[in-house]
Amino acid sequence: MDSDRPVSANLTKAIARVLQQRAVAALATLVEAPRGVGAKVLIEETGARRGAGTGDRRLDEAIAAHAPAFLALRTEARTFKVEEFAPELERWRSARVLFERIEPEPRVVVCGAGHVGAALACLASVVGYRVTLIDDRADFVTPAHFHETGITLIAAKTWGEAVREAVGQGRGCSVAIVTRGHKEDEECLRVVLEARPDYVGMIGSRRRTNIVLGRLRELGIDEAILREVRAPIGLDIGAVAPEEVALAILAEIVAVRRGGAGAPLSTWRRS
Repeated sequence: MDSDRPVSANLTKAIARVLQQRAVAALATLVEAPRGVGAKVLIEETGARRGAGTGDRRLDEAIAAHAPAFLALRTEARTFKVEEFAPELERWRSARVLFERIEPEPRVVVCGAGHVGAALACLASVVGYRVTLIDDRADFVTPAHFHETGITLIAAKTWGEAVREAVGQGRGCSVAIVTRGHKEDEECLRVVLEARPDYVGMIGSRRRTNIVLGRLRELGIDEAILREVRAPIGLDIGAVAPEEVALAILAEIVAVRRGGAGAPLSTWRRS
């Protein structure tokens, strides 16, 4: 048992580093096999492997090669038979490997604490996101207005500075721009696009959002980056009330994070 401790400690440190760097990795565990059950290996996005592994170099390499396909599924965990991704490894064909997604706590940054922004911040917090709510009107982001835990309230002196600090490197972060006007939208979006978060959406009519996107295009922002902006924001659920609009926005954020299509689950029956 003592000889296993350094390996476990190293693996724990590697996982902690992934989370601290707001990166993503896959943790693979051999859960059913002729030997080595319980063996673990961490595969980072760079392809680097951490941990003692399974004891079989070819199996470790096959697991590492399959990790990107697992991460692309956007699911938290899934078990695969080795024959599904490495059928050439006859000794291990019937073995099972559990892949788990390792990533930091998901965040939502809401720019604008009006009716929609406030509702979105509260709903995202309830769902389990770490939420930051920003507004340049200090009386809109007072603790008295928000009883939910997990919401960080920021009274911005300038939108750009506050948003840049809140979004950080952008990994694991979804940004909803729901401010009160063109100028504020543009200022927030310009800063957000520098970080390239996992999701960025902007509220407004087609005309309003096209005006903002057009201004940024004139500033030289790449068209491919602008196409990533979800504008108008949210899924089409016929939302009217602020709470309904917030629901439509959060539904799209979840769909992007989980790889969902945003279509009715009953479509298969009708077709």
